[in-house]
Amino acid sequence: MKLQRMNRRALTLGALAVSGALALTACGSDDTGSSSGSSSSATAAAGSIKCDDAKGQLLADGSSAQKNAIDAWVKNFTQACSGVQVNYKGSGSGAGVTAFTQGQVAFAGSDSALKPEEVTASKSVCSGGQGIDLPMVAGPIAVAYNVSGVDDLVLDASTIAKIFDGKITNWNDKAIAALNPDAKLPDLKIQPYHRSDESGTTDNFTKYLIAAAPSDWKYSGGKAWQAKGGQSASGSSGVAQGVKQTSGAIGYMELSYAKDGLGVVSIDTGASAPVKASSDGATKAVAAAQVVGTGSDLSLKLDYTTKADGAYPITLVTYEIACDKGNKSATLPATKAFLRYIASTEGQGILSGIDYAPIPDAIISKVRTTIEGLS
Repeated sequence: MKLQRMNRRALTLGALAVSGALALTACGSDDTGSSSGSSSSATAAAGSIKCDDAKGQLLADGSSAQKNAIDAWVKNFTQACSGVQVNYKGSGSGAGVTAFTQGQVAFAGSDSALKPEEVTASKSVCSGGQGIDLPMVAGPIAVAYNVSGVDDLVLDASTIAKIFDGKITNWNDKAIAALNPDAKLPDLKIQPYHRSDESGTTDNFTKYLIAAAPSDWKYSGGKAWQAKGGQSASGSSGVAQGVKQTSGAIGYMELSYAKDGLGVVSIDTGASAPVKASSDGATKAVAAAQVVGTGSDLSLKLDYTTKADGAYPITLVTYEIACDKGNKSATLPATKAFLRYIASTEGQGILSGIDYAPIPDAIISKVRTTIEGLS
């Protein structure tokens, strides 16, 4: 979300997050944390960012889901480290990984871990090393809708799958009505929106549908949308804009984009109560994740079928992708300083104030150790 919407506490941590912005800009996004402070503490926070020998321009591309976090981090980081210019294009996870494996960016941000063939491709860029996944920021994928007069909507995995696969086409469908007995559902056509670009958000959203509604979602999944029909738009911002402009629309997007009048679906997971999309809910979901990467790689396996109270199942983790060895000498000081910051308590602290979620301590501590070993 925009910095002007952050409260003064979040702004304080924003200064600290600045250094995180550099790393995210180059590769991805970071974790969460607490926010605190005033304008004077923001100044102190900026002063605590270690710029080291960072200088020059840092180019990065990738996940649009983390773009709002990166914008906040970059602003703060570049205020503290005036010798560095960070340019992060939120072109989508697929574009970011491609740019990284082609040597066009210092880091990439991706909402999906590197595939084996992408790791292989990265070895031509990372001299003597390879690309690794560093989980830096978590976030709930909101299912947002535009239906006048319906303020609280509950859906389950099966119903969501049927909506996005064109099997449920009207808002007063009996399946939706059964989950929302008190809602006044209109006789209105459903207009589902999906991503037109290759996206880690799509990958995670469909992983949820595959895991939680296997009998209703028969597609193999991946970064490219596979179901037929519906409307499409580029980036999380494009999907959000399409839903806002279309009566009866529904779409999936990172929570910070689900603003300005959009309703957000609560998910019936089988827990004691439907779960709303929130930073806390995402953190609870990621806390149960398993590290499945090997060596320096810290890719995670999430449980999309969780029934734990308060755990939001449609959650993504954005990875900062960097070389473990063989980083370009011209950008290594800047990328390392940035990553160190965004993985720090201070850098993580900005996230919960802007609708992202922190990476749990047990995981982010491993990320910090890995960053120190980048060369």
